[in-house]
Amino acid sequence: MDKDKVNTGNHVEDKELIINARKPVGELGQQILDRMNESHEMMAQWGVTHLDIKKDSKILDIGCGGGRNIQRFSQLISDEGRVVGIDYSEVSVEKSFELNKEAIERGIVNVLHGSVSEMPFYDGTFDIVTGFETIYFWPDLINDLREVNRVLKKGGIVFFCNEAVYREGEMEKYDDLVELLDMKIYPEEVLKESLEIAGFGDFKSYVNDENNWICITARKVQ
Repeated sequence: MDKDKVNTGNHVEDKELIINARKPVGELGQQILDRMNESHEMMAQWGVTHLDIKKDSKILDIGCGGGRNIQRFSQLISDEGRVVGIDYSEVSVEKSFELNKEAIERGIVNVLHGSVSEMPFYDGTFDIVTGFETIYFWPDLINDLREVNRVLKKGGIVFFCNEAVYREGEMEKYDDLVELLDMKIYPEEVLKESLEIAGFGDFKSYVNDENNWICITARKVQ
């Protein structure tokens, strides 16, 4: 394989593009975010069918990327609800602001620069916390899940949606990507155990075998 190409599981991609996808920067980052908004759309539409979003829901999207899911959620709530995005890429924050400018001006959306490991929110702020294609990169899974637990209300829902399903004996196709990005594709049992340690229960997983998508939900019980 060309040294400047990477096997992402289903496609061969440019290495520079893939590296930038973890934390978008500069003009290339802007292009990557536009691409993410488009390429993840079908997965996100499918994933959101497993969420019960109410008109007054308070939603946090971690690793908000290009802001498309913030936009999606803002269209499902009323002025009584709120959607907040957080991302450690400044370019992602800028892009999300740009896409959601009208909803931000209405006061129902906000976007912040920050890390999942230490979020600037009060305890028990949100009804739902989401992560689309981001949990792979969290620096300390248990600690970060506990931080998610902290900002959720009692009974609140955490939701993850990913394009990579862990299947024993079939993960070699992701080797290049995992090594390049220092990412982790977790088996369902690891996610379930980690969520339980962090104070969650009522674990559910949904797999779209045709597209190799997975969606995980769990409820704050502690």
